[in-house]
Amino acid sequence: MVQSLAGVVAVVTGAAGGIGAAVVRALLAEGAVVAAVDRDGSGLAGVAQGSAVVPFVVDVRDPVAVAEMVERAEGGLGPIDVLVNAAGVLHPGAATSVGDGAWADSLAVNASGVFHMCRAVVGRMRSRRRGAVVTVASNAVGVPRTGMAAYAASKAAAVAFTMCLGLEVARDGIRCNVVSPGSTDTAMLRQLLVGGVGPGEVVDGSVERFRAGIPLGRIGHASDVADAVVFLASERAGQITLQNLYVDGGAALRM
Repeated sequence: MVQSLAGVVAVVTGAAGGIGAAVVRALLAEGAVVAAVDRDGSGLAGVAQGSAVVPFVVDVRDPVAVAEMVERAEGGLGPIDVLVNAAGVLHPGAATSVGDGAWADSLAVNASGVFHMCRAVVGRMRSRRRGAVVTVASNAVGVPRTGMAAYAASKAAAVAFTMCLGLEVARDGIRCNVVSPGSTDTAMLRQLLVGGVGPGEVVDGSVERFRAGIPLGRIGHASDVADAVVFLASERAGQITLQNLYVDGGAALRM
């Protein structure tokens, strides 16, 4: 693994907004060159400012498009040493009423998208015997949430895949870790703040919804998650692999 992120080529999916965009900014601050990937071309245009960010309008659900993008990224930018899987979708709904389309799309983006990206990138990393993969999941994987069955299940699949991958490639010098945010101030969270539920209720928790509050007393910022991602991608975490770092203000109450 490289000693610094200066000049390192990183691929970030879900880069057009939210946590993905924050990760792009954090990597740039560390001197990395970033291939910013998203299916939202207009959103990418707002993020890809400067020569150190190259936008790729790609849907991670499409394995062929992903493989072609990785080929173009390495051809134009150089060897990829960091992959951040931050693309995600949320289809809220009770477990017994989630539609077939919402279920399939949750798995296609949140789980299969991670698989497609890792398959395309990690094989190249193995030949160079270096690299770091960070998958952005959710604390909903470890703490059941009402109305989030499809999201939690798909993120759980992404966590399991990342951990199994990490075990297989550890001897190749590749580290694979997970960052699991809690409630974070993004468009995805605002999608859930309906029916009179506001930030205060999220911080305090809800007995009726079987939801614990946030001990640190605030909703997270996307930059909080991005900082954790960049740490795990860097050599500062050179002896850390197969870990799931919760960035949720203590909401999961993990022991």
